[in-house]
Amino acid sequence: MELAPHFFRHESGRLVAVLTRLFGVHNLPLAEDVAQEAILAALELWKLHGVPVNPSAWLVTTAKNRAIDVLRRQRTTRTYAPELTRLLDSEWTLVPTVEALFDARSMADDELRMMFSACDPRLPEEAQVALVLHVLCGFSVAEIAAAFFSSVAAVEKRIVRARHLLAESRSMFDLKDGDLPARLGVAQSAIYFLFNEGYHGASAEAPVRDDLCREAMRLVTLLSENGLTGTPSTHALAALLHLHASRLDARVGPEGTLRALFDQDRSQWDHGLVASGLALLDRSSRGTELTEFHLEAAIAAHHATATSRADTPWAAIVGLYDRLALLRPSPVVALSRAIAVGELAGPQRGIEALDAIVGSERLDAYPFYEAARAELLLRMAEPARARVHFLAAASIARNAMERAFFEARASACVP
Repeated sequence: MELAPHFFRHESGRLVAVLTRLFGVHNLPLAEDVAQEAILAALELWKLHGVPVNPSAWLVTTAKNRAIDVLRRQRTTRTYAPELTRLLDSEWTLVPTVEALFDARSMADDELRMMFSACDPRLPEEAQVALVLHVLCGFSVAEIAAAFFSSVAAVEKRIVRARHLLAESRSMFDLKDGDLPARLGVAQSAIYFLFNEGYHGASAEAPVRDDLCREAMRLVTLLSENGLTGTPSTHALAALLHLHASRLDARVGPEGTLRALFDQDRSQWDHGLVASGLALLDRSSRGTELTEFHLEAAIAAHHATATSRADTPWAAIVGLYDRLALLRPSPVVALSRAIAVGELAGPQRGIEALDAIVGSERLDAYPFYEAARAELLLRMAEPARARVHFLAAASIARNAMERAFFEARASACVP
């Protein structure tokens, strides 16, 4: 039997979550150690005897047994989750309590509780995302540093500070807490940030980090499937991620080069993900709530269902960007709107929209700002000027793949 990619990462997150629920947040290192012991045991034994029929169940049973051993050995020297202390003190209730916590439904709830514990509004967004990646997604500190173009030391500091803050609460966040709506917004933002880092990020490793995108989709699915967190805004976020993810395989060519949206082979798009994204978008409309995720998902849906560049409903997309700019004004939103205006009303109008961006200086280090101007100039039959801006984009590219993409576009600007 062959394991799915990132199997141990996914399983590590599930195990750490339920073990943290059992031991208490202040014993998070212990939870991670027990989860790691179960995974190491699997690596050793499966190498000799092969992968079991149900590897997830094997890991759960191993982690559960190790947790019971730890509780029996250390219950007089440690304190555990306060709400479970009485049940863990008695040999009569210890095993049934642990068995109940390792139930599949309970484990899913605990993953959510761990996510909401990490998404504490007192923590900076970077620290929240780093903790989610490290604890729930099984990413190493070095991998997180590479994904976010940061140093290992900086990421370590964020995680250590976040752990100290979590330890103060001793128990994981309760989904029935009145603070859930505020934390839900934080969790959604963290997942959105995580997906975007994989889809548009500055990683030096690759122009697209499929593993980050898939982790974000796994986490948003957890949110969607829970009655307390499966809100219209959550479904809209899930729709957005599914629709964008449908283009993941087409965004990179066989040589590892980036492909712009209009250069992609639409037959390579994952139409199953498109269908699920559209269904989630429909589900998100059941209510009066309208969020930035609804608007972005609607834009993504127009792109996903268009058969060609010419067939794309640009007027509707510009209108959606206008509404998005009211909800979340930012230079990046204005840049995307300007590109859509160029498609709708012609490249000159697109240039005018670029020139009108408020706070455009915040895009000085963003290569796609220069590239957007270059593409519009190329359509205006000004290849020499376009080449200058493509080369400017290449000079601030965030990785070798982006640089190669912009340099190739510059080379194609023949007067």
